[in-house]
Amino acid sequence: MDMLWSGWGDPAAATPLPDPVTGLLRDLLGVTPRGTGPVALEEIDVPASPLGAEARRALLSAVGGQAEHVRTDAESRIRHTRGKSTSDLLRIRGGEVDDIPAAVVLPAGHDEVLAVLRACAAHGLTAVPFGGGTSVVGGLAPARRGAVVALDLRRLNALLAVDPVSRTATLQAGLRAPHAEALLAGHGFTLGHFPQSYEWATLGGFAATRSSGQASAGYGRFDDMVLGLTLATPEGTVETGRAPRSAAGPDLRQLLLGSEGAFGVITSVTVRVRPVPPARRYEGWRFPSFQEGADALRRLAQDGPRPTVLRLSDETETLVGLARPDAIGSAAARENAGCLAVVGFEGTEEDTAHRRDRAAAVLHEAGGAPLGEEPGEHWARGRYSAPYLRDALLDAGALAETLETAAFWSRLPELYAAVRNALTSTLTDAGTPPLVMCHISHVYENGASLYFTVVSAQGDDPLAHWTRAKHAANDAILAAGGTISHHHGVGADHRDWYAREAGPLAVDALRAVKRRLDPAGVLNPGVLLPAD
Repeated sequence: MDMLWSGWGDPAAATPLPDPVTGLLRDLLGVTPRGTGPVALEEIDVPASPLGAEARRALLSAVGGQAEHVRTDAESRIRHTRGKSTSDLLRIRGGEVDDIPAAVVLPAGHDEVLAVLRACAAHGLTAVPFGGGTSVVGGLAPARRGAVVALDLRRLNALLAVDPVSRTATLQAGLRAPHAEALLAGHGFTLGHFPQSYEWATLGGFAATRSSGQASAGYGRFDDMVLGLTLATPEGTVETGRAPRSAAGPDLRQLLLGSEGAFGVITSVTVRVRPVPPARRYEGWRFPSFQEGADALRRLAQDGPRPTVLRLSDETETLVGLARPDAIGSAAARENAGCLAVVGFEGTEEDTAHRRDRAAAVLHEAGGAPLGEEPGEHWARGRYSAPYLRDALLDAGALAETLETAAFWSRLPELYAAVRNALTSTLTDAGTPPLVMCHISHVYENGASLYFTVVSAQGDDPLAHWTRAKHAANDAILAAGGTISHHHGVGADHRDWYAREAGPLAVDALRAVKRRLDPAGVLNPGVLLPAD
């Protein structure tokens, strides 16, 4: 099944806003319905594909001569236009497809990916790797250099090897996460990577963006899981990962992880896997304030015991109910004053019970009040529903978007305040005061992430409106010592701030790598790195 072209996920899973939320938007934020929904797909004015006959023949040859694997029809091209940020959706819902790809190409394996990239280099075509299409930072919006080819990796969908002794698995990059989990479960294993995009994103996308899942406290980030990978470039193949760790020079895995299709196309990954846990327990805790809750999370992250899932909503997010997206605006959400923490444990029955008891003692001592399993289990059941809420908010005339960052524990309070202030002041000055919510969902011994959700009226020009607020937040993040992205990636939206964060010498070094692997500059230009 393809994702909804004008929004998120499966259209059958979408739900309208509850009446209390509609009233809240109207009374608190001045949101009024815009009166029109997305244009119909068949009504979009799609220009003819600019793909030349010679280039088309080269692409066909690269994928075995099968016409169905080089698609230039309007619907295929629309479905591969940009990603799923609010800016992307506002444009596509309005029928704007000025940057639609010229063709969608579906290679079947590593060698065909190599052949497609060589064809693109020979014919001056831009190549954009396309996994699940879930980027929310402009990762699928390259600077145009000739006709654009969307390189859809869905046919790279096999489990290539399982090593039960070493507990590793090698999987192709086009596998969607649920399919990968089902294949691994057949061998008694799990990857343990469950980001909010889990239902649609691919393993290659996880690697290319340094994804982090909701169970990262227990399983680690995706880049922690990757032991090796295979990269296709116009100049050939790069393979990394002969051992779990190595002192043989710089770790090339780390150079390629997070490269977002700018250096090459990841075609397979070798990852660490773990046995499917027989026991899972999720529960809720309440803290009087966000700072007290953050201090409690820090104690668990630094001194243990480390839960598998550990997250904390601030006062606003708890009150509104985004900690439980499918219960937003409900009486239950309003009753849970303070800050809601969700704490989850996975493992054997004995280990889960032991860590749960020890963690409870720490949380009690830090000022937490137990709420039982219901809030945690409720969160677990609705953990992938928040993106659907964004679509419903857009339908109602609201502007809704997210952004995230991370910092060391000592800087987290300043970063939290700086981003909230930047978003609030910028949008209020524009006449659309926002609701700004935040949660911590990824913790480390030395720091944590902050994930912000922003809702306001759309204003006269929603795209320009959000762009101003996003730029102000990006500036505030760097000024307060945060990183421009913890897990969404760089894309085109964060590119210029990433360059400031990394510094000119580091950016030049990365450009040198790109020039060697992609001398014609066909791979996702303008994403990750500024133009020379």
